[in-house]
Amino acid sequence: MSENPAANPAIAKRFRGFLPVVVDVETGGFNAATDALLEIAVVLVRMDETGRLYRHETAAYHVKPFEGSNLEAASLEVNKIDPFHPLRPAVTEQDALSRLFKEIRAEIRATGCTKAVLVGHNAHFDLGFLNAAVARTGIKRNPFHPFSAFDTATLGGVAYGQTVLKRALLAAGLSYDDAAAHSARYDTEQTADLFCQIVNQFQPIFESVAASAAVNAVPPALS
Repeated sequence: MSENPAANPAIAKRFRGFLPVVVDVETGGFNAATDALLEIAVVLVRMDETGRLYRHETAAYHVKPFEGSNLEAASLEVNKIDPFHPLRPAVTEQDALSRLFKEIRAEIRATGCTKAVLVGHNAHFDLGFLNAAVARTGIKRNPFHPFSAFDTATLGGVAYGQTVLKRALLAAGLSYDDAAAHSARYDTEQTADLFCQIVNQFQPIFESVAASAAVNAVPPALS
């Protein structure tokens, strides 16, 4: 990813100063404290001049299991990751997070936001692994809010009556490739597309509320 001066600062007003950043992780299990982080991907979303969100840039890393981490065979069967394959271009948690956080902080500055908020499908799973990796590595200046998140499982249920990522995407008229699923990059990009579509569908409601708030904020004329 690279900093782009075309970032639209209007996105800061849309989410109360938060910058939505889509994240997906692939892991060696379900326990963020003990199980390995194996892949992490991030998608930056941007806002066009009409106020609509779109998927912008993606960054993804294979991650080396931290020392002493647990690897559950059932999880590796699902994500098809061989953590110790000699050709796997993996970096340490420290390196992966440092690179991603640098890009996210640059986007926060470019948009005038104050903090990133994680967007994910079952978002608190991803946020839990992210926070655990931050704690292990001691990385400072984590751009993400420590506990707030936008969950597309919830949003998909509200918008389309579907909470499973594949079903929500198909209900939204978007694509899903079973063969590509459970790659952090692919899942993050699909989640970003779903998030953008749902937010854009609700844009008329947001604009109506914002217009009403603006009218109510005008002080009455003196008589």
